[in-house]
Amino acid sequence: MTIRDTLLLDQGYQPLKVISWQRALVMHLVGKVELVTAHAWSVQTVSRPFPAPAVVRLLRAIAHRPPFVRFSRENVYLRDEYRCQYCGRHLPSRDLTLDHVLPRCQGGKTSWTNVVAACTPCNRRKGRHTPDEAGMPLLSAPLRPRWLAPRVMVAVGEAQLPPIWRDWLH
Repeated sequence: MTIRDTLLLDQGYQPLKVISWQRALVMHLVGKVELVTAHAWSVQTVSRPFPAPAVVRLLRAIAHRPPFVRFSRENVYLRDEYRCQYCGRHLPSRDLTLDHVLPRCQGGKTSWTNVVAACTPCNRRKGRHTPDEAGMPLLSAPLRPRWLAPRVMVAVGEAQLPPIWRDWLH
């Protein structure tokens, strides 16, 4: 992903994904999207310049698949908002670990309802115990999410997020 890419919005102005500016320009020229915001630079063709798309919106509704969120480390961090579920600290993903609420040595499974994000000190302190045994209550019960927000900010990082996209991502 580069600063020159384009943010694709659905018909209701919800972020879907990031696409290349070239793909966005072609989609705009064939009438599949409308240009919402342009970059400061333009694309020069033989006949005329075109504004480089920064944010585009689909003109037609797309068929949404049934919501299914794949279990992964990054999706657990997203669900838990990059917060340790024991001490509550917000941390970058490199400083978080996955913790089994019911430890694997006691028969706990690796699933949405048994895994939470935890900082390394809390994970070590809890060790092979349940939260009750360790005296470390969870901030929130782990649940299977129905959906997760688009991972645009995760992929780029909020500090590197193009300013032109900030109005569309929260």
